[in-house]
Amino acid sequence: MSFLADGIAGILKPISDIILKVVPDKAAANAAVAQLNQLQAAGQLQEELLQLQAVTSAQTDVNKVEAASTSLFIAGWRPFVGWVCGTGLACSAIIGPLFTWLTALAGHPTPFPIPNDPLLQSTLAGMLGLGHITRTVEKIKGVVAQH
Repeated sequence: MSFLADGIAGILKPISDIILKVVPDKAAANAAVAQLNQLQAAGQLQEELLQLQAVTSAQTDVNKVEAASTSLFIAGWRPFVGWVCGTGLACSAIIGPLFTWLTALAGHPTPFPIPNDPLLQSTLAGMLGLGHITRTVEKIKGVVAQH
C-alpha cells in the first residue's frame, strides 16, 4: 500500500498545479486543491485508484478475449474502425485532391466531397495513439521524474 500512496502523492502535485492554472477564481482553485488534499489524506484517492485499476484490468482482459476470437463480429470491429478511418484519411488527403485536380485538367472542375468529420478525425487520432501527445510533451520537457 505504500507504493500506492507514493504514486498518489506523486500525481497530486501536478493535478494541483493544473487546477491552480486552469481555474480563474483563485479562491475556488485553492478550495479545490484543499479538497483534493483532504481526499488524499482520508484515503479515498487510494480507494478510487484501486477501483480504476480493477476496471482497467478487467477491460484489458475483455480486450484479450475479443482479440483472440475467430468471429468477425467480435474481433473484427477494431479492424473495421481502422479501415473506415484509413479510408476517410485517404479520401481527404489523396483521392479527393487528386480527383479535383484531374477533373480540373479535363476542363470540368468538380469538387470531391471530403469527409471532414471531427468524430472521424478524433477516432483516427486515438487509434494512432496521438491522443497522448501531452505525455510526449511532458517527456520532452523532462517532467518524467515527477511521475
